[in-house]
Amino acid sequence: MNHYHTPLFTALRRHAACKPLQFHIPGHKKGSGMDPEFRTFMGDNVLSIDLINIVPLDDLHQPAGVIREAERLAADAFGADETLFSVQGTTGAIMTMLLSVCAPGDKIILPRNAHKSILSAVIFAGAIPVWVEPEKDERLGIEHGVTLTSIRQAIERNPNVKAVLLINPTYYGTSIDLLRMVKLIHSYDIPVLVDEAHGTLLHFHDRLPMSAMQAGADMAATSVHKLGGSLTQSSVLNVKGNRVNIRRIRSFMSMLTTTSTSYLLLASLDAARRQLALHGQALVEQTIRLAHETRRQINEIPGLYCYGEEICGLAGVYQYDPTKLCIHLEKLPLTGFEAERWLRETYNIEVELSDLTNILCLITIGDTERETARLIQALRHLSQTFRLDDNAVRHIKASVVPAASQFIVTPREAFYMPAEPLKWSQAIGGVCTEFVYVYPPGIPILMPGQRITAEIVDYISRHVAAGLPVKGPEDSTLQEIKVIMEDGRQHETVGPTGG
Repeated sequence: MNHYHTPLFTALRRHAACKPLQFHIPGHKKGSGMDPEFRTFMGDNVLSIDLINIVPLDDLHQPAGVIREAERLAADAFGADETLFSVQGTTGAIMTMLLSVCAPGDKIILPRNAHKSILSAVIFAGAIPVWVEPEKDERLGIEHGVTLTSIRQAIERNPNVKAVLLINPTYYGTSIDLLRMVKLIHSYDIPVLVDEAHGTLLHFHDRLPMSAMQAGADMAATSVHKLGGSLTQSSVLNVKGNRVNIRRIRSFMSMLTTTSTSYLLLASLDAARRQLALHGQALVEQTIRLAHETRRQINEIPGLYCYGEEICGLAGVYQYDPTKLCIHLEKLPLTGFEAERWLRETYNIEVELSDLTNILCLITIGDTERETARLIQALRHLSQTFRLDDNAVRHIKASVVPAASQFIVTPREAFYMPAEPLKWSQAIGGVCTEFVYVYPPGIPILMPGQRITAEIVDYISRHVAAGLPVKGPEDSTLQEIKVIMEDGRQHETVGPTGG
Protein backbone atom coordinates (compact mmCIF):
# COMPACT_ATOMS: atom_id res chain seq x y z
CA MET A 1 0.00 0.00 0.00
CA ASN A 2 1.07 3.59 -0.55
CA HIS A 3 2.11 4.77 2.90
CA TYR A 4 3.21 8.14 1.56
CA HIS A 5 -0.49 8.89 1.17
CA THR A 6 -2.48 10.52 4.00
CA PRO A 7 -6.06 10.35 2.71
CA LEU A 8 -7.77 12.07 5.63
CA PHE A 9 -5.12 14.69 6.39
CA THR A 10 -4.85 15.53 2.69
CA ALA A 11 -8.65 15.80 2.33
CA LEU A 12 -8.81 18.19 5.30
CA ARG A 13 -6.09 20.44 3.88
CA ARG A 14 -7.73 20.51 0.45
CA HIS A 15 -11.11 21.29 1.97
CA ALA A 16 -9.64 24.14 4.03
CA ALA A 17 -7.80 25.49 0.98
CA CYS A 18 -11.12 25.78 -0.89
CA LYS A 19 -12.32 28.19 1.83
CA PRO A 20 -15.97 27.04 1.78
CA LEU A 21 -18.56 29.28 3.43
CA GLN A 22 -19.46 27.34 6.58
CA PHE A 23 -22.94 27.35 8.06
CA HIS A 24 -22.24 24.43 10.38
CA ILE A 25 -20.42 23.75 13.63
CA PRO A 26 -17.92 24.40 15.13
CA GLY A 27 -19.14 27.90 15.84
CA HIS A 28 -15.70 29.47 15.96
CA LYS A 29 -15.69 29.26 12.11
CA LYS A 30 -11.99 28.57 11.52
CA GLY A 31 -11.06 30.74 14.50
CA SER A 32 -12.82 33.99 13.60
CA GLY A 33 -15.29 33.57 16.47
CA MET A 34 -12.71 32.44 18.99
CA ASP A 35 -10.95 34.23 21.83
CA PRO A 36 -8.18 36.18 20.03
CA GLU A 37 -5.36 35.16 22.35
CA PHE A 38 -6.24 31.48 22.04
CA ARG A 39 -6.61 31.80 18.26
CA THR A 40 -3.17 33.38 17.94
CA PHE A 41 -1.62 30.70 20.13
CA MET A 42 -3.22 27.81 18.24
CA GLY A 43 -2.72 29.19 14.75
CA ASP A 44 -5.13 29.40 11.83
CA ASN A 45 -3.81 26.25 10.13
CA VAL A 46 -4.96 24.11 13.04
CA LEU A 47 -8.31 25.88 13.38
CA SER A 48 -9.02 25.62 9.65
CA ILE A 49 -9.19 21.82 9.87
CA ASP A 50 -11.19 21.68 13.11
CA LEU A 51 -14.17 20.39 11.18
CA ILE A 52 -17.06 17.93 11.42
CA ASN A 53 -18.36 14.92 9.54
CA ILE A 54 -19.59 16.67 6.41
CA VAL A 55 -19.83 14.52 3.28
CA PRO A 56 -16.41 15.29 1.74
CA LEU A 57 -14.68 14.34 5.01
CA ASP A 58 -16.39 11.01 5.75
CA ASP A 59 -17.87 9.92 9.11
CA LEU A 60 -16.02 7.94 11.79
CA HIS A 61 -19.28 6.27 12.82
CA GLN A 62 -19.72 4.68 9.40
CA PRO A 63 -16.48 5.26 7.50
CA ALA A 64 -16.68 4.70 3.77
CA GLY A 65 -14.38 7.34 2.30
CA VAL A 66 -11.15 9.01 3.41
CA ILE A 67 -11.41 7.82 7.03
CA ARG A 68 -11.94 4.23 5.88
CA GLU A 69 -8.96 4.54 3.55
CA ALA A 70 -6.84 5.91 6.40
CA GLU A 71 -7.91 3.02 8.64
CA ARG A 72 -6.96 0.48 5.95
CA LEU A 73 -3.50 2.01 5.69
CA ALA A 74 -3.17 1.86 9.48
CA ALA A 75 -4.21 -1.81 9.47
CA ASP A 76 -1.48 -2.55 6.96
CA ALA A 77 1.09 -0.64 9.01
CA PHE A 78 0.19 -2.44 12.25
CA GLY A 79 -0.23 -5.89 10.69
CA ALA A 80 -3.96 -6.04 11.44
CA ASP A 81 -6.91 -7.21 9.37
CA GLU A 82 -8.90 -4.17 10.48
CA THR A 83 -7.99 -0.99 12.35
CA LEU A 84 -10.52 1.32 13.97
CA PHE A 85 -9.58 4.90 14.85
CA SER A 86 -10.50 6.06 18.36
CA VAL A 87 -10.96 9.65 19.49
CA GLN A 88 -11.93 8.37 22.95
CA GLY A 89 -8.36 7.37 23.73
CA THR A 90 -7.25 3.82 24.41
CA THR A 91 -9.88 3.76 27.15
CA GLY A 92 -12.55 3.76 24.44
CA ALA A 93 -10.72 1.05 22.49
CA ILE A 94 -10.33 -1.12 25.59
CA MET A 95 -13.99 -0.77 26.50
CA THR A 96 -14.95 -1.66 22.93
CA MET A 97 -12.82 -4.83 23.07
CA LEU A 98 -14.37 -6.07 26.27
CA LEU A 99 -17.97 -5.11 25.54
CA SER A 100 -17.81 -6.78 22.12
CA VAL A 101 -17.05 -10.19 23.65
CA CYS A 102 -18.79 -10.11 27.07
CA ALA A 103 -22.49 -10.09 27.88
CA PRO A 104 -23.92 -9.76 31.42
CA GLY A 105 -22.79 -12.72 33.53
CA ASP A 106 -19.95 -13.74 31.20
CA LYS A 107 -16.55 -14.42 32.72
CA ILE A 108 -13.33 -12.84 31.49
CA ILE A 109 -9.80 -13.54 32.71
CA LEU A 110 -7.95 -10.38 33.72
CA PRO A 111 -4.55 -9.66 35.25
CA ARG A 112 -4.69 -8.01 38.68
CA ASN A 113 -2.70 -5.02 37.36
CA ALA A 114 -5.40 -4.08 34.83
CA HIS A 115 -6.04 -0.40 34.11
CA LYS A 116 -9.21 1.13 35.54
CA SER A 117 -10.69 1.43 32.03
CA ILE A 118 -10.80 -2.37 31.90
CA LEU A 119 -12.64 -2.53 35.21
CA SER A 120 -15.02 0.20 34.08
CA ALA A 121 -15.83 -1.94 31.03
CA VAL A 122 -16.44 -4.92 33.32
CA ILE A 123 -19.05 -2.84 35.16
CA PHE A 124 -20.69 -1.63 31.94
CA ALA A 125 -20.83 -5.18 30.56
CA GLY A 126 -21.96 -6.81 33.80
CA ALA A 127 -19.12 -9.28 33.31
CA ILE A 128 -17.51 -11.39 36.03
CA PRO A 129 -13.74 -10.93 36.37
CA VAL A 130 -11.54 -13.95 36.98
CA TRP A 131 -8.34 -12.54 38.44
CA VAL A 132 -4.83 -13.72 37.73
CA GLU A 133 -2.03 -12.29 39.82
CA PRO A 134 0.92 -10.85 37.88
CA GLU A 135 4.44 -11.64 39.02
CA LYS A 136 5.63 -9.18 41.63
CA ASP A 137 9.12 -7.69 41.78
CA GLU A 138 9.77 -7.18 45.48
CA ARG A 139 13.08 -5.42 44.85
CA LEU A 140 11.71 -2.74 42.54
CA GLY A 141 8.17 -2.65 43.91
CA ILE A 142 6.56 -3.13 40.50
CA GLU A 143 4.50 -5.82 38.81
CA HIS A 144 5.45 -7.69 35.67
CA GLY A 145 3.35 -9.96 33.47
CA VAL A 146 1.29 -13.08 34.13
CA THR A 147 2.70 -16.55 33.49
CA LEU A 148 1.60 -19.31 31.14
CA THR A 149 0.91 -21.53 34.14
CA SER A 150 -1.35 -19.01 35.86
CA ILE A 151 -3.38 -18.39 32.68
CA ARG A 152 -3.69 -22.12 31.97
CA GLN A 153 -4.93 -22.77 35.52
CA ALA A 154 -7.44 -19.93 35.31
CA ILE A 155 -8.86 -21.28 32.04
CA GLU A 156 -9.08 -24.83 33.34
CA ARG A 157 -10.89 -23.66 36.48
CA ASN A 158 -13.22 -21.50 34.36
CA PRO A 159 -13.65 -23.31 31.02
CA ASN A 160 -16.59 -21.09 30.02
CA VAL A 161 -14.64 -17.81 29.98
CA LYS A 162 -15.41 -15.63 26.98
CA ALA A 163 -11.97 -14.01 26.63
CA VAL A 164 -8.57 -13.48 28.18
CA LEU A 165 -7.20 -9.95 28.44
CA LEU A 166 -3.44 -9.45 28.69
CA ILE A 167 -1.28 -6.39 29.35
CA ASN A 168 1.72 -6.22 27.06
CA PRO A 169 3.98 -4.43 27.67
CA THR A 170 3.47 -3.17 31.21
CA TYR A 171 3.70 0.52 31.98
CA TYR A 172 7.27 -0.12 33.16
CA GLY A 173 8.16 -1.81 29.87
CA THR A 174 8.37 -5.52 30.68
CA SER A 175 6.83 -8.04 28.30
CA ILE A 176 5.61 -11.62 28.52
CA ASP A 177 6.22 -14.36 25.93
CA LEU A 178 3.18 -13.16 24.04
CA LEU A 179 3.48 -15.58 21.14
CA ARG A 180 3.37 -18.65 23.41
CA MET A 181 0.63 -17.08 25.51
CA VAL A 182 -1.60 -16.42 22.49
CA LYS A 183 -1.02 -19.96 21.19
CA LEU A 184 -1.97 -21.38 24.60
CA ILE A 185 -5.19 -19.38 24.87
CA HIS A 186 -6.15 -20.06 21.26
CA SER A 187 -5.72 -23.80 21.90
CA TYR A 188 -8.87 -23.44 24.05
CA ASP A 189 -10.52 -21.45 21.20
CA ILE A 190 -10.73 -18.35 23.41
CA PRO A 191 -10.08 -14.87 21.97
CA VAL A 192 -7.11 -12.86 23.23
CA LEU A 193 -7.48 -9.15 23.93
CA VAL A 194 -4.35 -7.09 24.55
CA ASP A 195 -4.00 -3.80 26.36
CA GLU A 196 -1.11 -2.50 24.24
CA ALA A 197 -1.39 1.08 25.45
CA HIS A 198 2.36 1.36 25.95
CA GLY A 199 3.41 -0.69 22.93
CA THR A 200 2.81 1.49 19.87
CA LEU A 201 6.39 1.14 18.61
CA LEU A 202 6.69 -2.63 19.09
CA HIS A 203 5.58 -3.47 15.56
CA PHE A 204 8.20 -1.24 13.98
CA HIS A 205 11.48 -2.70 15.25
CA ASP A 206 12.62 -6.29 15.81
CA ARG A 207 14.72 -5.32 18.84
CA LEU A 208 11.55 -4.51 20.72
CA PRO A 209 9.17 -7.13 22.15
CA MET A 210 6.70 -8.72 19.75
CA SER A 211 3.53 -6.74 19.07
CA ALA A 212 0.06 -8.12 19.70
CA MET A 213 -0.70 -8.41 15.99
CA GLN A 214 2.62 -10.18 15.32
CA ALA A 215 1.74 -12.67 18.07
CA GLY A 216 -1.68 -13.35 16.54
CA ALA A 217 -3.87 -11.70 19.19
CA ASP A 218 -7.49 -11.09 18.22
CA MET A 219 -7.68 -7.47 19.33
CA ALA A 220 -5.23 -4.89 20.67
CA ALA A 221 -5.87 -1.38 21.95
CA THR A 222 -2.81 0.69 21.06
CA SER A 223 -2.12 4.25 22.23
CA VAL A 224 -0.60 5.90 19.18
CA HIS A 225 -0.62 9.22 21.03
CA LYS A 226 1.54 7.88 23.88
CA LEU A 227 4.59 6.94 21.85
CA GLY A 228 3.70 7.04 18.15
CA GLY A 229 3.51 10.76 17.45
CA SER A 230 -0.23 11.52 17.23
CA LEU A 231 -2.19 13.99 19.36
CA THR A 232 -3.23 13.16 22.91
CA GLN A 233 -6.46 11.10 23.10
CA SER A 234 -6.02 9.54 19.65
CA SER A 235 -5.68 5.77 19.58
CA VAL A 236 -6.38 2.69 17.47
CA LEU A 237 -8.05 -0.66 17.95
CA ASN A 238 -6.36 -3.36 15.86
CA VAL A 239 -8.35 -6.51 15.00
CA LYS A 240 -7.19 -9.81 13.52
CA GLY A 241 -8.76 -13.18 12.74
CA ASN A 242 -12.32 -14.53 12.88
CA ARG A 243 -12.75 -15.30 16.59
CA VAL A 244 -14.26 -11.84 17.03
CA ASN A 245 -17.04 -10.10 15.10
CA ILE A 246 -15.80 -6.94 13.39
CA ARG A 247 -19.33 -5.62 12.80
CA ARG A 248 -20.14 -5.93 16.49
CA ILE A 249 -16.82 -4.30 17.36
CA ARG A 250 -17.62 -1.33 15.11
CA SER A 251 -21.08 -1.05 16.68
CA PHE A 252 -19.68 -0.84 20.19
CA MET A 253 -16.97 1.61 19.14
CA SER A 254 -19.68 3.84 17.67
CA MET A 255 -21.77 3.59 20.84
CA LEU A 256 -18.81 4.72 22.94
CA THR A 257 -17.70 7.53 20.61
CA THR A 258 -18.86 11.14 20.52
CA THR A 259 -20.77 12.16 17.40
CA SER A 260 -18.70 15.35 17.41
CA THR A 261 -15.52 13.55 16.44
CA SER A 262 -12.31 15.57 16.42
CA TYR A 263 -10.82 15.70 12.94
CA LEU A 264 -7.62 17.08 14.45
CA LEU A 265 -7.19 13.82 16.36
CA LEU A 266 -8.11 11.72 13.34
CA ALA A 267 -5.73 13.60 11.05
CA SER A 268 -2.92 13.18 13.56
CA LEU A 269 -3.46 9.40 13.49
CA ASP A 270 -3.28 9.43 9.70
CA ALA A 271 -0.02 11.40 9.73
CA ALA A 272 1.51 9.37 12.57
CA ARG A 273 0.81 6.17 10.64
CA ARG A 274 2.64 7.60 7.63
CA GLN A 275 5.69 8.45 9.72
CA LEU A 276 5.78 5.05 11.46
CA ALA A 277 5.24 3.08 8.25
CA LEU A 278 7.91 4.96 6.29
CA HIS A 279 10.44 5.85 8.96
CA GLY A 280 9.46 3.89 12.05
CA GLN A 281 12.37 1.45 12.02
CA ALA A 282 14.99 4.19 11.69
CA LEU A 283 13.33 6.40 14.29
CA VAL A 284 12.99 3.54 16.77
CA GLU A 285 16.59 2.46 16.17
CA GLN A 286 17.78 5.95 17.12
CA THR A 287 15.49 5.92 20.15
CA ILE A 288 16.76 2.53 21.36
CA ARG A 289 20.39 3.63 21.02
CA LEU A 290 19.67 6.84 22.92
CA ALA A 291 17.85 4.92 25.66
CA HIS A 292 20.67 2.38 26.04
CA GLU A 293 23.28 5.14 26.38
CA THR A 294 21.10 7.01 28.87
CA ARG A 295 20.59 3.81 30.87
CA ARG A 296 24.34 3.19 30.93
CA GLN A 297 24.98 6.65 32.32
CA ILE A 298 22.20 6.34 34.91
CA ASN A 299 23.72 3.12 36.21
CA GLU A 300 27.01 4.96 36.79
CA ILE A 301 25.29 7.41 39.15
CA PRO A 302 25.68 6.36 42.81
CA GLY A 303 22.39 5.40 44.46
CA LEU A 304 20.42 4.80 41.24
CA TYR A 305 19.62 1.63 39.31
CA CYS A 306 17.92 1.34 35.91
CA TYR A 307 17.29 -2.23 34.84
CA GLY A 308 18.19 -3.53 31.41
CA GLU A 309 18.47 -6.94 29.76
CA GLU A 310 19.29 -8.60 33.08
CA ILE A 311 15.62 -8.40 34.01
CA CYS A 312 14.67 -10.79 31.19
CA GLY A 313 14.11 -14.28 32.53
CA LEU A 314 12.58 -13.20 35.81
CA ALA A 315 9.10 -14.55 36.45
CA GLY A 316 6.67 -12.68 34.22
CA VAL A 317 9.44 -11.09 32.13
CA TYR A 318 10.36 -12.50 28.71
CA GLN A 319 11.58 -9.29 27.07
CA TYR A 320 11.71 -5.60 27.90
CA ASP A 321 11.29 -2.32 26.08
CA PRO A 322 14.59 -0.43 26.49
CA THR A 323 12.95 2.93 25.79
CA LYS A 324 11.29 2.82 29.23
CA LEU A 325 13.73 3.97 31.93
CA CYS A 326 12.54 2.71 35.31
CA ILE A 327 14.93 4.51 37.66
CA HIS A 328 15.06 2.82 41.06
CA LEU A 329 16.10 5.06 43.96
CA GLU A 330 18.13 2.28 45.49
CA LYS A 331 20.32 4.32 47.85
CA LEU A 332 18.46 7.61 48.11
CA PRO A 333 16.30 8.50 51.15
CA LEU A 334 13.50 9.74 48.90
CA THR A 335 10.25 8.39 47.57
CA GLY A 336 9.81 8.45 43.84
CA PHE A 337 7.22 11.20 44.32
CA GLU A 338 9.75 13.34 46.22
CA ALA A 339 12.34 12.78 43.48
CA GLU A 340 9.75 13.73 40.85
CA ARG A 341 8.96 16.96 42.71
CA TRP A 342 12.68 17.79 43.14
CA LEU A 343 13.33 17.31 39.42
CA ARG A 344 10.37 19.57 38.60
CA GLU A 345 11.32 22.34 41.01
CA THR A 346 15.09 22.22 40.48
CA TYR A 347 15.47 21.37 36.78
CA ASN A 348 12.00 21.91 35.27
CA ILE A 349 11.97 18.23 34.29
CA GLU A 350 8.71 16.27 34.24
CA VAL A 351 8.77 12.47 34.46
CA GLU A 352 6.12 10.01 33.29
CA LEU A 353 5.25 8.73 36.75
CA SER A 354 6.61 8.06 40.20
CA ASP A 355 5.86 5.52 42.91
CA LEU A 356 7.31 4.84 46.34
CA THR A 357 10.73 3.76 45.07
CA ASN A 358 10.95 4.61 41.34
CA ILE A 359 10.57 7.28 38.72
CA LEU A 360 9.74 6.35 35.14
CA CYS A 361 11.16 8.32 32.21
CA LEU A 362 10.22 7.61 28.59
CA ILE A 363 12.67 8.03 25.73
CA THR A 364 10.65 8.54 22.56
CA ILE A 365 11.13 9.33 18.90
CA GLY A 366 10.91 13.00 19.91
CA ASP A 367 14.02 12.93 22.13
CA THR A 368 17.66 13.72 21.35
CA GLU A 369 20.95 13.68 23.27
CA ARG A 370 20.24 17.25 24.29
CA GLU A 371 17.26 16.20 26.41
CA THR A 372 18.88 13.09 27.87
CA ALA A 373 22.06 15.03 28.78
CA ARG A 374 19.94 17.38 30.87
CA LEU A 375 18.24 14.41 32.54
CA ILE A 376 21.62 12.86 33.40
CA GLN A 377 22.86 16.18 34.77
CA ALA A 378 19.77 16.43 36.99
CA LEU A 379 20.05 12.83 38.22
CA ARG A 380 23.72 13.31 39.12
CA HIS A 381 22.78 16.38 41.12
CA LEU A 382 19.95 14.45 42.78
CA SER A 383 22.40 11.73 43.80
CA GLN A 384 24.98 14.21 45.12
CA THR A 385 22.32 16.00 47.15
CA PHE A 386 20.57 13.03 48.76
CA ARG A 387 22.72 9.91 48.47
CA LEU A 388 23.03 7.77 51.61
CA ASP A 389 26.33 6.47 52.91
CA ASP A 390 27.12 2.93 51.79
CA ASN A 391 26.41 1.61 55.30
CA ALA A 392 23.20 3.55 55.80
CA VAL A 393 19.83 1.79 55.75
CA ARG A 394 17.15 3.03 53.39
CA HIS A 395 13.87 3.17 55.32
CA ILE A 396 11.58 3.55 52.30
CA LYS A 397 10.63 0.03 51.27
CA ALA A 398 9.37 -1.10 47.90
CA SER A 399 5.71 -2.03 48.00
CA VAL A 400 3.63 -3.91 45.44
CA VAL A 401 -0.15 -3.85 45.19
CA PRO A 402 -1.68 -6.47 47.52
CA ALA A 403 -3.26 -9.51 45.90
CA ALA A 404 -6.90 -9.05 44.97
CA SER A 405 -9.00 -9.72 48.04
CA GLN A 406 -12.21 -11.72 47.88
CA PHE A 407 -14.99 -10.44 45.65
CA ILE A 408 -18.30 -10.70 47.49
CA VAL A 409 -20.52 -9.48 44.65
CA THR A 410 -19.78 -8.61 41.03
CA PRO A 411 -18.30 -5.16 40.33
CA ARG A 412 -21.51 -4.07 38.59
CA GLU A 413 -23.74 -5.17 41.49
CA ALA A 414 -21.53 -3.41 44.02
CA PHE A 415 -21.35 -0.22 41.97
CA TYR A 416 -25.15 0.16 41.97
CA MET A 417 -25.83 -1.01 45.54
CA PRO A 418 -26.78 1.49 48.26
CA ALA A 419 -23.66 2.22 50.26
CA GLU A 420 -22.57 4.33 53.22
CA PRO A 421 -19.41 6.41 53.59
CA LEU A 422 -17.18 5.22 56.42
CA LYS A 423 -13.77 6.06 57.78
CA TRP A 424 -11.14 3.67 56.47
CA SER A 425 -10.62 2.06 59.88
CA GLN A 426 -14.35 1.35 60.10
CA ALA A 427 -14.58 0.08 56.53
CA ILE A 428 -12.28 -2.92 57.02
CA GLY A 429 -14.29 -6.08 56.37
CA GLY A 430 -16.88 -4.24 54.29
CA VAL A 431 -17.47 -4.43 50.54
CA CYS A 432 -16.07 -1.56 48.48
CA THR A 433 -18.35 0.20 45.97
CA GLU A 434 -15.77 2.59 44.48
CA PHE A 435 -12.45 2.53 42.67
CA VAL A 436 -9.29 3.51 44.49
CA TYR A 437 -6.15 3.85 42.39
CA VAL A 438 -2.89 5.75 42.02
CA TYR A 439 -2.77 7.66 38.73
CA PRO A 440 -0.55 7.32 36.91
CA PRO A 441 -0.58 4.37 36.25
CA GLY A 442 -4.31 4.00 37.00
CA ILE A 443 -4.28 0.41 38.29
CA PRO A 444 -7.05 -0.06 40.89
CA ILE A 445 -5.96 -0.94 44.41
CA LEU A 446 -9.60 -1.44 45.37
CA MET A 447 -12.55 -2.16 43.09
CA PRO A 448 -16.32 -2.32 43.52
CA GLY A 449 -17.34 -5.67 44.97
CA GLN A 450 -14.02 -6.31 46.67
CA ARG A 451 -13.56 -7.01 50.38
CA ILE A 452 -11.65 -4.23 52.14
CA THR A 453 -8.78 -5.70 54.13
CA ALA A 454 -6.37 -4.19 56.64
CA GLU A 455 -3.51 -4.92 54.21
CA ILE A 456 -5.16 -2.90 51.45
CA VAL A 457 -5.97 -0.01 53.80
CA ASP A 458 -2.34 0.03 54.98
CA TYR A 459 -1.10 0.08 51.37
CA ILE A 460 -3.39 3.00 50.49
CA SER A 461 -2.41 4.88 53.66
CA ARG A 462 1.30 4.56 52.82
CA HIS A 463 0.73 6.05 49.38
CA VAL A 464 -1.40 8.90 50.70
CA ALA A 465 1.22 9.67 53.37
CA ALA A 466 3.94 9.71 50.70
CA GLY A 467 1.99 12.30 48.71
CA LEU A 468 1.29 10.03 45.75
CA PRO A 469 -1.81 10.83 43.62
CA VAL A 470 -4.38 8.43 45.09
CA LYS A 471 -7.72 8.99 43.34
CA GLY A 472 -11.12 7.47 42.72
CA PRO A 473 -13.43 7.83 45.73
CA GLU A 474 -16.20 10.42 45.75
CA ASP A 475 -14.52 11.85 48.85
CA SER A 476 -11.50 13.49 47.23
CA THR A 477 -9.95 14.10 50.67
CA LEU A 478 -9.67 10.30 51.05
CA GLN A 479 -11.04 10.39 54.56
CA GLU A 480 -13.94 8.07 53.73
CA ILE A 481 -14.83 5.25 51.37
CA LYS A 482 -18.32 4.10 50.36
CA VAL A 483 -18.95 0.53 51.47
CA ILE A 484 -21.60 -2.10 51.95
CA MET A 485 -21.48 -3.56 55.44
CA GLU A 486 -22.86 -7.09 55.23
CA ASP A 487 -25.99 -7.81 57.21
CA GLY A 488 -25.34 -11.51 57.68
CA ARG A 489 -26.75 -12.61 54.34
CA GLN A 490 -24.53 -14.91 52.30
CA HIS A 491 -23.40 -13.73 48.89
CA GLU A 492 -22.03 -15.93 46.17
CA THR A 493 -18.31 -15.34 45.76
CA VAL A 494 -17.19 -14.62 42.21
CA GLY A 495 -13.80 -14.80 40.58
CA PRO A 496 -11.13 -17.48 40.91
CA THR A 497 -12.02 -18.35 44.50
CA GLY A 498 -15.60 -19.02 43.55
CA GLY A 499 -14.90 -20.97 40.36
